[in-house]
Amino acid sequence: MPAVMEGLLADLGSWKTDHCSLVKALEIVGTRSTLLILREAYYGTTRFTGFAQRIGITERIAARQLRHLTEAGLLAKRPYRDEGGRTRDEYVLTDMGRDLLPVILALMQWGDKYLQGEHSPLLYVEHDTGSPVHVELRSDTGNKVELENLGVRLNPDWRRPKPAADVGD
Repeated sequence: MPAVMEGLLADLGSWKTDHCSLVKALEIVGTRSTLLILREAYYGTTRFTGFAQRIGITERIAARQLRHLTEAGLLAKRPYRDEGGRTRDEYVLTDMGRDLLPVILALMQWGDKYLQGEHSPLLYVEHDTGSPVHVELRSDTGNKVELENLGVRLNPDWRRPKPAADVGD
């Protein structure tokens, strides 16, 4: 069974997906090289050449994708200078970039389950305890939510105008 479309969304033909958050997200992270750059950033890569070499992409593509992720706000440039060298920029995750970690881990978890055979090449664990880490849907009450129990409804606050700020404050 699919998700439960509620209210106006129950009639799939009556609404458009023009404002879909997935579409907006894919405009930023929807390429293989972008996702791999993020993976490498989570693993600790910060230098331009490290991204290009570890992912196996050209420096031109690495430059374009790093610029794209920086302009989108997922990475920030931080100057560094090796002894005897000129000042260069390294790339570090912003809060926005760090918040994508569950998405990347979910894709890896899916790939491990369906594409790797009996054993996955890497294990993701809580560093302090060694306990396996996995991504799943949970409600604010802590309940695990399966697709059949996922409700989708319009957010009443989505198009509500923000209150005007008082001029005298």
